[in-house]
Formats: sequence, structure tokens, C-alpha cells
Amino acid sequence: MPELTDRLSTALADRYRIMQRLGEGGMATVYLAEDLKHDRKVALKVLKPELAAVLGAERFVQEIKTTASLQHPHILPLFDSGDADGFLYYVMPYIEGETLRDKLNRETQLGIDEAVTLTVAIADALDYAHRNGVIHRDIKPENILLHDGRPMVADFGIALAVSAAAGGRMTETGLSLGTPHYMSPEQATAEKELTARSDVYSLASVLYEMLTGDPPHTASSAQAIIMKIVTEEARPVTDLRKSVPPHVAAATAAALAKLPADRFESAKDFAAALADTSYASRVAPAPVPGATAVGGPATRTRWALWAALLLVGGTAGWILRPAPAAAPRPTIRFTVPVPDGHELIAFYPNIAVSPDGQRLAYFAGNELYVHSLARGTADVRPIDVAEAIRCCPIFSDDGAWVLFGDAGGRGLLWGVPTDGGPVIDFQRRALEQDLVASRWASGISLRPAGDTTWIPITSIDAAAGTGDHLWPQLVGDGRYLLYTAMGPGMMWTGARVVMLDRESGTHTTIATEATFGRYLPSGHVAYVRADGTLEAVPFDLAQQRPTGSALTIEEGVRTAYWAGGASMSVADAGTFAFVRGSNWELHQLTWVDRRGTVLARVGAPITVEGVQVSPDGRYGVTYVASPNADIARFDLVSGEQRRLTFEPSTEDNPIWSPDGQRVAYRSIVAAQDHRIVALRVDGTSEPEVLFRSDRF
Repeated sequence: MPELTDRLSTALADRYRIMQRLGEGGMATVYLAEDLKHDRKVALKVLKPELAAVLGAERFVQEIKTTASLQHPHILPLFDSGDADGFLYYVMPYIEGETLRDKLNRETQLGIDEAVTLTVAIADALDYAHRNGVIHRDIKPENILLHDGRPMVADFGIALAVSAAAGGRMTETGLSLGTPHYMSPEQATAEKELTARSDVYSLASVLYEMLTGDPPHTASSAQAIIMKIVTEEARPVTDLRKSVPPHVAAATAAALAKLPADRFESAKDFAAALADTSYASRVAPAPVPGATAVGGPATRTRWALWAALLLVGGTAGWILRPAPAAAPRPTIRFTVPVPDGHELIAFYPNIAVSPDGQRLAYFAGNELYVHSLARGTADVRPIDVAEAIRCCPIFSDDGAWVLFGDAGGRGLLWGVPTDGGPVIDFQRRALEQDLVASRWASGISLRPAGDTTWIPITSIDAAAGTGDHLWPQLVGDGRYLLYTAMGPGMMWTGARVVMLDRESGTHTTIATEATFGRYLPSGHVAYVRADGTLEAVPFDLAQQRPTGSALTIEEGVRTAYWAGGASMSVADAGTFAFVRGSNWELHQLTWVDRRGTVLARVGAPITVEGVQVSPDGRYGVTYVASPNADIARFDLVSGEQRRLTFEPSTEDNPIWSPDGQRVAYRSIVAAQDHRIVALRVDGTSEPEVLFRSDRF
């Protein structure tokens, strides 16, 4: 942190003098600085580096200009913004005083008159901004400054500028716009277009807290809060503070309506209702159909939990949708933190949801996490199985166990009780369910319930160079087997999603150039394309044929460039979980110094992995993801790219010879044909096989 502050001070030395760090929020770090030109103190806010990397300076500065024109006595003005040495910053007046959050932390509740007065003033500022086309998107006590008793709304339009500059790529940052306690339902469900009614909801949430001491919805985690925002009505403020006048309580309730159309059309109308003592008598109380405690029978009857975990580096989000019989409801997305210092395994499928859709299991580092979606908590289950690379967790049919295998494809199986306990080796212990597993270079095997013996179901011709059969799923009480038939060299090219009728022996190809098929309770088969597009096609099991066109369900599901792994899971209850991202994403080769300062960028963005610089420093070699996964050489001065390998097999992990004349790399020709190959980078000789093995 001191190093970043030093860089920032140097970058802005001709305009601002950094005096001290004041704090940090969701999007920016705040510094007290001296404006050298105008000899005044200012609040200098610097966007977090990971956010700045997604936005880009030009677009952010362009978008933030919209807010610079706002001039209102209750809006903190924008003085300046820009880019300095990669830092995106904006500057506002430094206000002596405290935030509304500071005041609430000290007093918990405010006097009714004071709370209403503050709300009316903030509503006036919001109404002015809305009429000028700016939605705040992040109204909360932390963004309301109190100066001589007057509220000043800070960061006006910053969230909008960030969102617009990101161009829909906010999920890449692991950050969210808005604060869970004060998000409107439509903001919580990631609606792209927000109106003034969203800010009205957020302001009503702030008023609710000023009156009662707490926001309308509280819980132990962000996802639980958002679930309540969408599914639960807030308790009337008079239940918590009987002295609140009826018209204030009624206006607050109307502003907190779930549907935007049921709220006040403008912040001005909300302020007018707060001042109208006859308002309560003019509105009828809205019934709450099926009102019950969260998770009670009425809630479970009305909703089917359809959750999608968006594991983004260190964060995750999920989606909640109603059962088909319910009225259409919006999608809900929010983040779940993955433990600090842990990395989600990207090479193999890494997540599973329980059959009832209430739990998520995933490996982060060398530990298994079982996450309760209902409670928003994660339990750590350390796994000590030294001989295995752990991957591919699944829940048992009854949800009592989390099972997992090894990445070597040997059909090994372990498990831990979902509610805690030691690791069990299921090679010697039977389960009360049928299991299928891919065995390396052998095909797919079945282990019947109550047995410990694996029985082959499919076989492959390793000598013919065909890919393996992977990622199996038993369907239709075990009569059918859904699996992926990989292409030569275990690559995506030629990969097919296949359904096997075990009684007739018929194999039906459902999708080509696709992998990781999963049969859904709705009667669809879902699968993933190499670019991370998740599709689903209606499929008739009895007729063994698709009955309609494929639909795109989601984009950006993380896939592996080899072996067709996709990090997704579907539960019987309708829960769909997936890891956000892709191993096929574009990367920019970039030179940086030891302080992280960007010195130069090489060539155009491509999908690369494992860059190795030549001994003379002139060239780099790297694996380049393509349907054939080749080795390429880059001129680090000119940026010119030259492909070195052209085989249909997988080539990766290149290294230079000491003299810089040759490159050695791994070549995966088939499941049982792995080689180390060398070639001259000038193309004057054929590739030379240095070593060959039938093992990975």
C-alpha cells in the first residue's frame, strides 16, 4: 500500500499533494489532498486497480463528465477527474464533518423530524439529478455527508460512470455496484436499465434505518440480504418504532414496494408524501400474499431455487428464479466471497450443488468448501489425500456426502460427510446409489449401488488416436448414459455430447464441438461450447432425439482448453451453478517493471499461456489456445507472431534451449501417447521426438 501511495503521489505531484489516506470503499480509496492550483483541501478518490484495469481511462473519463455538470446545494460537486500513471481518479470537495453512517453508528436512531428533514433534502437532490438524466445507484449512509447539519450527497453518478465504462464487464472485477442493504430489487437482480424509482427505494431504505436503527432487510451475508430484498416484505416501521406518524410509515412502505411501478414515480413525489399528513388515509394497505417466515412452507411452495454460482477469482454470485407455475420474476445476482489466498482450480470441473439446491461444494486451493446458500455460510473441510489431485466434486443422491475423485482419471473415489467428518475411501465402501466414472484411456465404468466393483460401459480405441470418454451422467434411472466423446489428442475439435441407451446399445450424438453434457429435470440436455457458451436443447429420452432448437442459457462459463472440462453443475431441484470465466479468454502480453508499472505491450490480445523469454531477450514462446493448441513465437520488439507447430495434437509448456536456437515442448498426441518434442525456431528442421510415454 505505501508503494502505491508513493506512485500516486509522484504521478499527481504537479497538481495535488497527498496528505493522508482517509479510508476505502467498494470502488475507491479516498485520500485527503491539497489542490496546489487553488490552495484548498480536496477529497481525492482513486479507483481500485482491478476496477481501473477493466474500465480503461478514456471511457471512464468520458462517462464521468456527465456528473460534472450537476450543480445543487445538496450534491457534492465533481472538481476534477483523470488518469495518472494508470490510476483513475476523481476529485471532490473535502467536507469537514461526518457521514450519516458515522452519525448512525453513534446514535443508532435519529429523531423523526430530523430523519424526515434529511430525507426530503436528499430527495430534492435526487429529483434534480434524475431530471438531468443521472441515477445515483448507490444511495447509502456512507455517501451522505453532513455539513453544518445539511446533507450533501457524494459520488453522484460515479456508479453509473463505472458501469457505462465497463460496458457490461463488471463481473470481471468481482465488485458490485450498490450496497446490498440499500439495493432496490431490480438493482439486486442485475437489471440493465434502472430508473429514478430505484434511487427512491434506496433512499427509503436509508430513512427506514434512520427511524428504526436497521435497514429494511438484514442477514449474515450479502446473498441472504438480497434474497430477502426480492422475496420478503419489510416490516412496517411502526412495528419497530410506534411513534412514527402513519403518513411517514405509509410513504416509507410505498417507496419500498417490490415492483418499481408500485413506488413513487419520482423522489419529489416521495418527499411530498412525507410532508402530507393525510397520505396514510389515501392509500390502502397492500396485502402480502402467502406471507410467512423465510424458508417456510409457503415460500418453498411458491419458489423453486435456481441458483447459479459465479465464482470470479475470489468471488461468487447466484441466481434465483421462480418455479414455472409462479408469476415471472427477475433474475437475482450477488457475490459470495471465496476465501482469501485461495485459487479455484480451473483445469477440471470444480463445483457441485446438492440435490435440494441448498448447498454448494467447491475446491479452493487444497481445501473443500461446503457453502450453505440459505445461510450464506461456508464450512471448511480440509482434505488430506496425498496421492490424488482432487477434482470434480459431486453430492450423493441423499445429499449426505460430498464425493470427489482424482484428476488422473483412475476412477478413484473419496468422500466426506456433508455435515462434517473424516475422509472416506469409497474404493472399499459401497454407496446406496449407482456411480459412473471415466477411467483414463479406458472409457466409462459403472459401479452399481451397494457394490465396490467397477463394470465397463464404454470403451475407446486408444491405438486409433481417438479421445477418451469423459464427464458421464446416468439418466432415466440408469438406463441412459450421457457423456462427452473427446476429439483426437483430447482436444475440443471433434468433441461430441452423446447419449447411450444401455438397453439397445444405441449412441445418439446430441451436439458436436461441445462438451460436458448434463440432462436437466426440464427434459433438456445442457452442454458447453469451447467459448464458454452454455446451450440447452429439448431432448426426448424415449425417442432418443432432440425435439427442438438449442437455446443459449448463459455465456462466460469457464472451460478447460484440454479434456473438455467445464465448471458447472445442475441439481434435481433446478439449481444451476457455474464458474465464471474461460480458459480461452484473450490476454495481452505486457512488459512490467518490478513495481508493476506497465512498460510496453506486445502485439494484439490473444489467448496465451506460459510465456518463456529467449536467452537474448528478443523473443518469447508460448502456448496459444486454438482448436489445436499450438506453440507460437513472438518478437517482443515488433510484436510479430509466428506459429511454430501445426499438428492436430496438443502442444504446450514450451522452453528454450540455452543457445536460443531450439524450443522443446510437450505434445499430447493421444490419451496414451505423450511426447517431449524439440524443433528449431527458424523452421530449418523437422520436430524431433526426445521422449515418449504412455502416461500423462
